[in-house]
Amino acid sequence: TLNQNFPNPFNHSTLIEYSLNRPAVVELSIFNIYGQKVMQLVNRYHNLGKYKIRWDGVDSKNRTVPSGIYFCYLKINDLTVSWKN
Repeated sequence: TLNQNFPNPFNHSTLIEYSLNRPAVVELSIFNIYGQKVMQLVNRYHNLGKYKIRWDGVDSKNRTVPSGIYFCYLKINDLTVSWKN
């Protein structure tokens, strides 16, 4: 499950919560409206449970991203879910 981030829209940072009902390899990434990956926040194995991660609004080169629409993609094994910020 991928929950809606808070706050939305975010100003300087946003908290992303997700939960797993079984152990899995998790990839959590942020994409811009052009489909370009802005930042990969998580890429590792998790046990079942609830997780939280804060995105501080910077890209993979540590640059502050401009305001706009971003998509969060959560990939759990072969399943992908997303939300729009």
